[in-house]
Amino acid sequence: MKNLLLALHLLFAIFAIGPLVGAASIAARGVRAGDAAAVAASARTVRIYGYLSILVAIFGLGMVQPKWDAKFSYLWVWLSLLLYLVALALTLAVLAPGLRQAATVLGSGRDARSVAGRVAASGGVIALLYAVIVVLMVYKPH
Repeated sequence: MKNLLLALHLLFAIFAIGPLVGAASIAARGVRAGDAAAVAASARTVRIYGYLSILVAIFGLGMVQPKWDAKFSYLWVWLSLLLYLVALALTLAVLAPGLRQAATVLGSGRDARSVAGRVAASGGVIALLYAVIVVLMVYKPH
């Protein structure tokens, strides 16, 4: 059972969080370029993969069992979960709405560069949070 949960956890991390971080990292380029279609696509991608990332957390939580050397009291477990929740909140409450707003503004022919900074910053923070989570899960500090 552990191997199945680990495989699902890793597969969803690769195929959900990977595209999420990629879209979050390059979304500001579309805003700066004034490409409303690209920004709208980035908004959809970020939102969809943001919700799919919940499955990564669910499968990860399924592996938090003392017999598999993972307890909620371990620093790497609760800190990874906390950082994931912050990344999810940034994704769904800041980045996706910001991208939707930018797409709407660009679609009406106006300049949306004022949003580009917030989009770039939140995308960068999201990527950094996921990188820290990976480091925590590899080194597993107690």
